[in-house]
Amino acid sequence: MSIRIGLIGAGRMGKVFAHILAFTVSEVNLVAVADIDSKTCQEVAARYRIKDHYTDYQELLKRDDIDAVVIVTPTATHAEVIKAAAAAGKHIFSEKPLAQTLQMCDEAIAAVAAAGVKLQLGFMRRFDAAYALAKKKIDEGAIGTPVMFRSSSRDPKRTSLEFARRENSGGLIMDMGVHDFDLARWLMGSEVVRVSTEGGCLVYPELKEVGDIDNAMINLKFASEAVGNIDVSRNAVYGYDIRTEVLGSEGGLLIGKLQQTSTLVMTRQGVTHDTVPYFMERFGEAYATEIRDFVACILEDRQPSVTGQDARRATAIAIAATLSQDEGRPVIIDNI
Repeated sequence: MSIRIGLIGAGRMGKVFAHILAFTVSEVNLVAVADIDSKTCQEVAARYRIKDHYTDYQELLKRDDIDAVVIVTPTATHAEVIKAAAAAGKHIFSEKPLAQTLQMCDEAIAAVAAAGVKLQLGFMRRFDAAYALAKKKIDEGAIGTPVMFRSSSRDPKRTSLEFARRENSGGLIMDMGVHDFDLARWLMGSEVVRVSTEGGCLVYPELKEVGDIDNAMINLKFASEAVGNIDVSRNAVYGYDIRTEVLGSEGGLLIGKLQQTSTLVMTRQGVTHDTVPYFMERFGEAYATEIRDFVACILEDRQPSVTGQDARRATAIAIAATLSQDEGRPVIIDNI
């Protein structure tokens, strides 16, 4: 069977998913796209051979021949679009985060439950081969009991100032750290109960004007008594640097590497290698794999691999970590 999909959002990440849906995942038929920017919408429709396009996503949702939607709209609109898609009876894949507040998370989850549709969130790192293997090894007991988590998420350049505004993206910790918060609870098999953040605007002073920072370190305490640390940065000028370490009672796991290819250049001046340029080079296949998994959960009528509740918990950690940065104190997750 083929799932008929409508794409809502045709910006930078919308184009990524348009390519995946149109050319990479054979199990879907991309039949429509919607974006408020008519020019962008038309361009994406033409490039990816999408028959119909709309500037109002509600028009797309009215179509009876669409089984599911992929939502790649601005962060602040995710919950609103999810609720509308659920009311229209569409299964839903949405980019992260679910919402910027727990109230909006709860409203989106409730709407999905009331409609009886499926909701999967776009935490693509879970579908990366290296992370999936690490999770398998942890579940098999290969490293014993996980006791320490360490993760780095570093972008090679800063985002636009408009996107950096908290009302748009949630800020550095929400936008980037939410992936690591999801990984932390998934790989460690335990909920985060307390966070403590130190961060600042250290490289790009212009980010202060929009209320954001460019570097942060977040310490974690898990319900299992395990500990963790996450660093997020917008100034890894050397490349896209995504790595994770899990230490267990009987061993450890290192996930990810900075080197893109296996070629070393060896000269009298020394030994050098390339670095990972950006997110598509690192996680391109993972984006496609998560869509295939979403399609499979519809066809097999099973729960999505990354649920609304998973996304809510990651958002709760992000909110607490941001509050810790703002107020200079540890924050207990259950108290936010």
